[in-house]
Amino acid sequence: MDIELARTFIEIVSTGSFIRASERLNVAQTTVSARIRNLEQQLGRQLFVRHKGGASLTPAGEQFLRHAPMFVQLWQRTLHQVAVPSGRRAVLTVGSEVSLAQPLLLDWVRWMRQSLPDIALRVHVDVPQDLIKQVASGLVDVAIMYAPQHRPGLKIDLLLEEKLVFATTNSEARLLDGSDYVYMDWGPDFGHHHGMSFPTAAPDLTFDLGPLALNYVLAAGGSGYFRMSSVQPHVVAGRLHLVPEMPQFSYPVYAVQSANADESVVGPALTGLHSVASADK
Repeated sequence: MDIELARTFIEIVSTGSFIRASERLNVAQTTVSARIRNLEQQLGRQLFVRHKGGASLTPAGEQFLRHAPMFVQLWQRTLHQVAVPSGRRAVLTVGSEVSLAQPLLLDWVRWMRQSLPDIALRVHVDVPQDLIKQVASGLVDVAIMYAPQHRPGLKIDLLLEEKLVFATTNSEARLLDGSDYVYMDWGPDFGHHHGMSFPTAAPDLTFDLGPLALNYVLAAGGSGYFRMSSVQPHVVAGRLHLVPEMPQFSYPVYAVQSANADESVVGPALTGLHSVASADK
């Protein structure tokens, strides 16, 4: 569908009039009318009822209004994605979950800027449920994720095995000592293994964002399970302590690739990602 048809439809809804929509779009009113006739023919439904005060939506028009803005937004994002800057041969959109943005995503972007100078980059950080949709739809070419959902249109590759370790501001602390334990929700697998290891644990403070939970423990004191790569600098600095007898849990990191991504661009980038991940261990 011509995206101008959807834009014209939205302008009529916004202004309430074919005449005002033509003024906003800077085209003739006959052009606006022709576009809507074309759109109605494609959809097989009448979208507007004209009257002296302007135009109102039919039931079919109300339904189309739910989708038209998404068409326009997707088209605008697609134009942005495919616009290759001068001097570059391609555009690669990469992303990660928030908790993987530093240092892994940042180090990967630095590697690509040095090693793949002919590739323009778009860098995106988002929550897992939205990020996986963007990769599956092709809006993001490659993303770094924990526990990605398997969907059609995805290639999932193990990148590295993170460890979730018990870290505390008090070297004498244990999980069941008082109420200073902060439960970080690392997902269903962690919840299952945590429950098996500590069946009577009943933490009264829970977070769902690792960096926030870690910052809370550093500021207020306490203990919790965190990624080894995140706590290591604080252990070296003496701000946190590891408790060797506490169990550790596996937390793998994956590279999730759109099946429609250009392999000539994605391939070298993924090679670099594996190299960066190995160096960051």
